[in-house]
Parts: sequence; C-alpha cells; structure tokens
Amino acid sequence: MKTPKLTVVIPCLNEEPILEETGRILLEKVKKMEEAGSILRESSLLFIDDHSSDRTWEIITSLSQKDSRIHGISLGKQSGQQTALYAGLMWARETCDICISMDCDGQDDPEAMEQMVEAWRQGSQIVYGVRKNRKQDPLWKRFSAERYYDLLAVLGADVIKNHGDFRLMSREALDELSNYQESALFLRGIIPLMGFEESCVYYERKPRLGGKTSYTPGKMIRLALDGITGSAVRPLRLFTVMGAGIFFGSLIAVCLAAFRCLQGEAVSGWFLMACILCLLGGLQLAGIGLAGEYLGRIYLEIKGRPRYRIAKETENRKDRDF
Repeated sequence: MKTPKLTVVIPCLNEEPILEETGRILLEKVKKMEEAGSILRESSLLFIDDHSSDRTWEIITSLSQKDSRIHGISLGKQSGQQTALYAGLMWARETCDICISMDCDGQDDPEAMEQMVEAWRQGSQIVYGVRKNRKQDPLWKRFSAERYYDLLAVLGADVIKNHGDFRLMSREALDELSNYQESALFLRGIIPLMGFEESCVYYERKPRLGGKTSYTPGKMIRLALDGITGSAVRPLRLFTVMGAGIFFGSLIAVCLAAFRCLQGEAVSGWFLMACILCLLGGLQLAGIGLAGEYLGRIYLEIKGRPRYRIAKETENRKDRDF
C-alpha cells in the first residue's frame, strides 16, 4: 500500500489560549511520522475557525505563515462544532489520502495517530479513537455520558461507545460522507452507517491544555438531541407503544369500574383519577414536543440551505458555499 498523504482536521472556537501549543504538538507529531516514512511529507494540519470572537483566526494565519504544512479556513458565521468539522473534512478530501479529525483542546492523544494509520494500512477505511476510560471527567459528566450512549443504543442508533470525533477516514469514506446532506449533523451517528471496514484504537484521554471549553451544557444538550432525533425514529414508536398501553389499561379500568357500579358498589378515587389525568397530560405534551423536534428537523432539511460558508482561507482566500 502506498504511503498516504495525511490531513489532520481540527475545528476551533475561541481557542486563543491553547491554539499555538496545540499547533506545535501536532506539527511535531506530523514531522515525526513523516521522518518515519508512515506518511508523505506533503501531509498537513487544517484548522477550522468556527467564527471565533477572539484571536483564533489571527493565530491560525500566523501559524500558517510560519510553516507551509499548516492551513486554515474560517466560516462566515458560527455554525457549530459538527458543521465546522464537516467543513474541514470536505475541504481536506480534495487533496488528502486519509484524514484524522480531533479536538483542539489537546485531550485526544496524538500518539494514537500512528496506530490509526497502521490500522488503515491493514484495511480499515474508518478507524475510531475510543477512550479507555473517563477518569478525567467529573462524576456528573461521566454518569450522563455513559447513560447517553446506553440510551442511544436502546433507541437503535448505531454509535461507538466512548467515541467522540477523534477518528481516521480514508478518501473513499470522505467521498461517501459527502453524499449525506443532513442539516442537523451528528457525525458519530452518520459515519458508522456508511458500511466501510472499520476498527478501533483505544487511548487515554488527556487533561485539557488550558483555557475553558466552548462546549457549554446547552450545546451538549443540543448535540444529544441531534443524536437521538437524527439517528433513530424509535422514540416516536416508543410513545406510540406507551399510548397504546395506557389506552388498553384505561379501557380495562373503565370496564372494571362499570362492573362494580352495576353491582351497586360505590367507586371512589378522585385523587387517583387526578394523578392519572396529569400523567396522561404530561405524556401527551412530551409526545407532542418530541414530534415537534422531528418536524422541526424536517422543516430545516427541506429548505435546502447551505450548511456553512467558507469566508476566509489562509491560501487562495475566497468565498465558497456548500
């Protein structure tokens, strides 16, 4: 198998405090892999600025001027981490043989990239970077993340547990990914559906290099909803089954109450009835809200608007819509 040209894709949002250090670490790793002959010397780093409000783009530009291996693109508006990552993948597929996507915070272990490339040599078109454990996470985040992956599995979504966006993809896999046109992207759920030969590389998650994460609880909840509604329709079916079960249970209760009335017995339990009505009302509202989430995504999809706009590039800067 030929020596591949690698592009490392790194989405960024307000990463001014750690961007230079991240660039230095990744560039050193790419150079070592080049010297070892595992990748071509034309390999590169690609930083995607998701319309940051700090000096992120200025730093990317400065890094690219210091080393020709470093490139950068800046989106015209803030589009979200998944869209920024997708933009980088689509930009990289024009020139690379393989690409590795990873976070900018330094928590994804660069040393695992060599194992990923080796797995690609052995035939894997997609290689997932999977965390060995969650020792670095606070207890609440560890618990919520594990239950979230369990919930996705129950709902029928095909996801890799404890895998984020640290992965290798071949050029063929990137070409296939370009055919997926969802507006609400959830790459962790889309990529396993493509049917390529895949494998996993396990690594220890590192502490963040510095600064504060831009992934707020609100964004995490939004991503979780995208994962549930974008990867499975089983939640809608679940509410249908619950509704049918409550209907038949209520029908049996009504029949029993009617039978007792015919026997001359007094039927009491207004408090219980009020609780049942509140339960049914809450269930109906939850079902309507869930259906609204799906309907909202359908509404966004049929608009067919571009998902992002590349406003600036470190080389041959121009506007491009996708």
